[in-house]
Amino acid sequence: MDDYLGQTVFSDPGDLDVDALPADPGQLASLVRGLIIHRLEGPRFGYDIPRDRLHEDAESRYVTEILRILGERRDAPLTEEREPHERFVGTCRDFSLLLCSLLRATGTPSRIRGGFATYFVDGFLEDHWVTEYRLPDGSWRQIDPQVLHPSYEVPFDPLDVPRDRFLVAAEVWRGCREGRIDPARCGFYSVDRLRGLWLVRARLLQDLASLGGVEPLPWDGWGPRQVLDDADLTAEDLALTDAAAHDGEPVSVPDAITSYTTYTGVRQVTLRRSSPPA
Repeated sequence: MDDYLGQTVFSDPGDLDVDALPADPGQLASLVRGLIIHRLEGPRFGYDIPRDRLHEDAESRYVTEILRILGERRDAPLTEEREPHERFVGTCRDFSLLLCSLLRATGTPSRIRGGFATYFVDGFLEDHWVTEYRLPDGSWRQIDPQVLHPSYEVPFDPLDVPRDRFLVAAEVWRGCREGRIDPARCGFYSVDRLRGLWLVRARLLQDLASLGGVEPLPWDGWGPRQVLDDADLTAEDLALTDAAAHDGEPVSVPDAITSYTTYTGVRQVTLRRSSPPA
């Protein structure tokens, strides 16, 4: 992932015809906003999301699966506006990965970043994913396509998210370890058990995996032990994660992982290492 322009097996859009897509990052972000509805956005859109879509769509690990579902819901170009029932029902990771895929496909180096946003609940760092793309000068800019919907009313341009409003997971880990950030204020505001240093660690490892070309689902884990609570963290865990947060180097991910799915329970998954033939 030296230049973040090549697709990964996860971001690969397959045989998607990208000729009709805009190349401008802002226009692509708006397009993605119109293709996905977050599975917690039903009330925001006045849409009662069917149970099967709520449970199953966001388990789509690869962009080809997202595009297949979109095609089944409406056989139309991605550039055409869709009603909520014609969209993919996903999470912030899916917004970020689909945008990353389309940016790469149209010639812009990009990557997804796991971390925590300050703009959903005051005083709380909400678990979140955004897309980064590289500018001609080599710097990186963050986009949050999900909050492009006007109902979010964020106090900044979602096409240029300030670094102090979305913090990558390594920065949050360091803040927690140095006493600047309370781990109990990091995670999912609506779910008490999904907060704490252990979750910051999980998101850090997922973010570093993404930098290495494995863009995971938010509930994926790997390794010899389950770390699902702060009490599970050992001194060795802390030391190794301190080093990972400091170095920022991509981490390797084994072929077999554990997915702690939101609705369907824990399951073992074998990751693809190459895209299937067209």
